Amino acid sequence: MSFDAPLPPYSTTPSAAHLSSTLYDLLLIELPPLCTSLSPDPSDLEAVYHRLSSIGHRVGLGLSEKFSRDRPRMVDTLEVIKFVCKELWGICWGKMVDGLKTNHRGTYVVTDNRFKVFERMSTERGVGVVDQAQYLWFPCGIIRGALANLGIEATVHAETTEMPIAVFKIETVQAKPPPL
Repeated sequence: MSFDAPLPPYSTTPSAAHLSSTLYDLLLIELPPLCTSLSPDPSDLEAVYHRLSSIGHRVGLGLSEKFSRDRPRMVDTLEVIKFVCKELWGICWGKMVDGLKTNHRGTYVVTDNRFKVFERMSTERGVGVVDQAQYLWFPCGIIRGALANLGIEATVHAETTEMPIAVFKIETVQAKPPPL
């Protein structure tokens, strides 16, 4: 076997991409309840949040490593945020974000008006904000991990006021200047 030969595709089935997308959606929907059930104290939402965010952080590290390695090094924070909003968002959720705003002081607000995780969920009317927000903890971890791998330390918070809209607030930690 020659190492120069291209690798065969993973699947020759035309519906494989659709199947993969469906399985990914189901995984994202089932991850929060799974982490809640595995927690020693399911009422301790902070522990569940930490577990989901940590899993997302690891996924974000891997994704950003894989999909940014062939690009020139990004040195500007805004350039890294744009990479996350265009490239990484497209890989994870099949589209770019609908809006990106910044105050040019390290705070970025990313809006997705049709967040894919929420689009595929059936919810009852009056579901609490906490119940909806738990599905945003994993994506927050993905964003935080991707940024960390690209050299930006940040905190990421998300909220939703109406399904399927998701708003992510990214606050970068400014590097301290070296001592004189």
